[in-house]
Amino acid sequence: MSEGFHVHGPHDHEVEHKAHSGDPMAARVAVMTAILATIGALISYQGGATQNAALLYKNEAAIKKTEASDQWSFYQAKSNKQNLAELGATLTAGKVADDYRAEVERYKKEKEKIMADAKALEQASHEADTKSDESMHLHHRWAQSMALIQIAIALAAITLLTRQKWLQWMAYGAGIGSLVVAALAFAHI
Repeated sequence: MSEGFHVHGPHDHEVEHKAHSGDPMAARVAVMTAILATIGALISYQGGATQNAALLYKNEAAIKKTEASDQWSFYQAKSNKQNLAELGATLTAGKVADDYRAEVERYKKEKEKIMADAKALEQASHEADTKSDESMHLHHRWAQSMALIQIAIALAAITLLTRQKWLQWMAYGAGIGSLVVAALAFAHI
């Protein structure tokens, strides 16, 4: 039966060694590192989720903008037909002129609906763009929080290696800073 093997880095080995050494500082820093890593995983997930949302909203905005452009092209085509019908009404008389005037009115009514649809699509595009910007802002907050967590974990590792209490307090400060920035992201600020 194969036991397999486990390879871990020097930091992991040092943390594990210090955690089992009976040293209270090492045990506290090891627990703090584990907690920070867990929080970091949650923050990383949220950061990825907000980035994906931003991309989806941006994609939706582009699609709506294209649909609005199609509607405006359709509107322009109807305007051209209306102009030709107006010209036809001007150049003719009698029943033919009346038919052209009826076409002019029909095109005017069709254009009103097309314009309303185009404006609604432009509004939907603008709203999706705004949501994308908001999601990217939140993504940046989560990324800032993650960077602070990583700094806190690195400081904790250096604390174990150097035994400097002030580094431990800096690690705590970076961890708290990370939680504050994460709270801002969670509150959509």
